[in-house]
Amino acid sequence: MTSRQRLIALIVACALFMQNLDSTVLSTALPSIGRSFSMDPVRLHLALTSYLIALAVFMPMSGWLADRFGTRTVFRLAITVFIGASIGCGASTSLPWLVGMRFLQGIGGAMMLPVARLALLRAVPKSSLVQAMTWVSVPALIGPVVGPPLGGFLVTYASWPWIFWINVPIGILGIIMSTIYFENIKADDVPRFDKTGFVLSAAGIAGILFGLELTPHARDMGPYGYILIALGLAVTGFYIRHALRHPAPIIDIRLLKVPTFRVSIIGGSLFRIGIGAIPFLLPLMLQEAFGKSALASGGITFAAAAGALAMKFAAPRALSRLGFRTVLIWNAVLASCSIAVCAAFNSATPAFLMIFILFTGGFFRSLQFTALNALGFADLDERQMSRATGFSAMAQQLSLSMGVTIAALSLQFLPGLIGTPGETSSAYDMAFLLVAGIMLLSVLSFGSLDPKAGDAVSGHAATAGGEARPPSDPRT
Repeated sequence: MTSRQRLIALIVACALFMQNLDSTVLSTALPSIGRSFSMDPVRLHLALTSYLIALAVFMPMSGWLADRFGTRTVFRLAITVFIGASIGCGASTSLPWLVGMRFLQGIGGAMMLPVARLALLRAVPKSSLVQAMTWVSVPALIGPVVGPPLGGFLVTYASWPWIFWINVPIGILGIIMSTIYFENIKADDVPRFDKTGFVLSAAGIAGILFGLELTPHARDMGPYGYILIALGLAVTGFYIRHALRHPAPIIDIRLLKVPTFRVSIIGGSLFRIGIGAIPFLLPLMLQEAFGKSALASGGITFAAAAGALAMKFAAPRALSRLGFRTVLIWNAVLASCSIAVCAAFNSATPAFLMIFILFTGGFFRSLQFTALNALGFADLDERQMSRATGFSAMAQQLSLSMGVTIAALSLQFLPGLIGTPGETSSAYDMAFLLVAGIMLLSVLSFGSLDPKAGDAVSGHAATAGGEARPPSDPRT
């Protein structure tokens, strides 16, 4: 990679870090915001939900906007919206104001990440894609881990608006750097915007996500969460029918015909369910079950981020030596085991042992992230990439959100089903084992890959003395 390509990758990484940080940092500050608004912090849950829903709903249209107006223009506009909404969030004095600003912030984030990733894909040759994705993948794991302790630090030593205002200098730097290093690449032939597809996909995604948010509170909210999920799935079915008939749908499910992209979506989603659950389960277990302080909990969970950083130097070599299929299969097994081991933690487990296990798990999970991100675009041409970035980002957001919901549901229902109600530690043990089992299912998808899949990107064929496969025919 050239120095310019590395800088573009770092800009994309910063955008991803900001987005992932904002997905998690707010949870730590909810009690403080509740006191400021003179209301129950539980009601502030909408501030979390509105951001996640805006991300998932508007991500699919990012590729069309980039093709129509150019990657640099859309990226700078997205950061500007994100910064403005962050300032508005910090200045909020009521729940409706905060929810509205968080939704607007989510719109900016939805445009920011996929477009930044598209700019990287267009700037970096496929032979350097794995190296570029190592820079991009690390923040995806660091953001959720750093978010809670950073939020706690800012709330304790400053005030809660600073969890939003910290985005301002980072965003301004992103605008400056993208102006200098991004090319404003547009597509030559941009189809008409798929309005019907956008409405159907937005309604389906919103229904599923809102339902997932409500299901852990079924005792208080009744069956509304399950009803919303059912409606969301039904509308999604109508969207699939529409997408198969439309020449340029907003979410092009025909991309799933490309084996490498299909595996990155299906296998990647199963794997990312575990990624979404870990930042939720670990801090709760350490604080609620083991009685550790927020500071001590943050110091332990941060080990996963350190492991993710260490991976950056190993991923290209591992993929070049072993290839995508082997790495994805065996690394998924190791990552699942690292999460299952967390079920053995108890209040007497030495902190250094937990740190070592979380460091190792962070390494394996980050390697999987890098491999999946590179594999998903290995056999796509430039015309397909703009549609694939929004599709991929939306699928990632949905699977991460599902991970949190599955973890919350398992804590609520599994102990009663197995006959150990009221035992806090056993509830977390079962939740970790369930999440690890779901992650392990991703091996079935990874096993369907051709042994030479993605060799043009990983360099595995060249290392083994063979020839790399060409990208798939864009007409497939």
